Amino acid sequence: MPVLEGLWGPDLRTRDPGLGVRVCPDEHPGSRVWTPPVTCAGLSLALELPALIRQLRAAWRARREGPQGPERSEGRNWVEEESEEIDKVKEIKQVIENTTHLEADGRLNAVHAGVLLAERRGSYPPIDLRILKTSSRPGEVESGTRRKLKRLLSFQRYCHASRLLRGLMPHTPGSLHLLDDDYLGQAAHMLSKVDTWNFDIFLFDRLTNGNSLVTLMCHLFNACGLIHHFQLDMVKLHRFLGMVQEDYHSHNPYHNSVHAADVTQAMYCYLKETKLAEQLTPLDVLLGLMAAAAHDVDHPGVNQPFLIKTRHHLASLYQNTSVLESHHWRSTVGMLRESGLLSHLPADVSQDIEQQLGSLILATDINRQNEFLMTFREHLDNQDMDLQLATHRHFILQIALKCADVCNPCREWELSKQWSERVCEEFYRQGDLERKFNLEISPLCDQQMDSVPTIQIGFISYIVEPLFEEWQRFSEPSMLSRIMMGHLHKNKACWSRLRYEPTTAETKTYPHAEEPGPEPEGEHDGAEDIP
Repeated sequence: MPVLEGLWGPDLRTRDPGLGVRVCPDEHPGSRVWTPPVTCAGLSLALELPALIRQLRAAWRARREGPQGPERSEGRNWVEEESEEIDKVKEIKQVIENTTHLEADGRLNAVHAGVLLAERRGSYPPIDLRILKTSSRPGEVESGTRRKLKRLLSFQRYCHASRLLRGLMPHTPGSLHLLDDDYLGQAAHMLSKVDTWNFDIFLFDRLTNGNSLVTLMCHLFNACGLIHHFQLDMVKLHRFLGMVQEDYHSHNPYHNSVHAADVTQAMYCYLKETKLAEQLTPLDVLLGLMAAAAHDVDHPGVNQPFLIKTRHHLASLYQNTSVLESHHWRSTVGMLRESGLLSHLPADVSQDIEQQLGSLILATDINRQNEFLMTFREHLDNQDMDLQLATHRHFILQIALKCADVCNPCREWELSKQWSERVCEEFYRQGDLERKFNLEISPLCDQQMDSVPTIQIGFISYIVEPLFEEWQRFSEPSMLSRIMMGHLHKNKACWSRLRYEPTTAETKTYPHAEEPGPEPEGEHDGAEDIP
């Protein structure tokens, strides 16, 4: 049989007269037969799947019922056996689809889709990509299915990486990952330093093939012991995180899943601050990380005033109040319920989690900035912040999420500058849209009038500096706060210099500022929270 001759060496095709299993129905009786190994580890999934299933079933029958009689072998033709096996795979595919809710909405053939879905249930070992190449024709897989496969493979890479980090090496010879081992090792190395402030989320997103949010959240949930504490189902967790990541709009320059991953990483750093870490409960950590990951989910790339003046249905639904934040929260609750992540918890506990998530996400509304800042300042002035009280811990989580959401000006210059240019690009796109439809151009959205340095200086002065000065008061003594404030002041100075350079009208062509001493840090997108 040509397929087997090409993929199996002679050592795997041995004679065993006692077993009497034919490799192919049209081979003459004197041809060599194959003795299957005790386990399937030695079989290559690169075989055509119907042939592989036939051999496994024949071996199973031989062990259970003894050698097959000639009348049984000769009574069935090759086409009938082929049809039966494909029908079996279709049945397996249907069962697994119903249990895992993994929609194969592309046009993968039934055999390959069945294998992919079967691997999805076990999560590990990784899918052998050679299966995908055996018979699918160009254009056969729709873009939606391709994205789902990327998410699936990324999750399996995470499972593999988590085993590597624990010192285990369950690697199947010949199996192919979406990324090679060098990239996998670099992503794992970055995760080992996820609590450092110079974490480059753009690099991490490239190393995880655009799955930074799912990979980061799975790692943090595991590192914080949340999976064990809340007895979370890993398949449901990945389903929820996959839906969250998918619902971020990748075409948004700023409000996308990379921004969500960046905010989540910053939130994790704040939760590790000594003053907080000693008092937070597992529920507090769960809420903080989940709110950070989902705080801008399904963001349309325009701000609330735009939705109101265009009479968008969301503005009507939420009565022009915290429109986007309310939508982010409700979308998150919908995905939580759809994924069933919290379905094993008592109803009152899951409802409490949903409500607290809403309180955290709604706190990111920039229109409520002064309200939170004044309350925070009063607590610090009166020295009455008691983190043993659940209400005070929740308030600090709100402040921490607000800080994480606008922390880009506190990053190193190269990272901060990228975020600043991205958020301004998103603003300018909204301004172009408003101009196109003869609407009044929103503040900060006119590329001809509002330069990136001007936007960033205003954002740092009126939003970021006041908030982080109070956060530093709260977290002292904190090395992280001192680092962030140092970056913030350098970045503001850098934007001030760029503001008066002749090329400031060009949004995307700012030269790298050559600062004396360490690189100043560019500011966070002044508009990040404003939408």
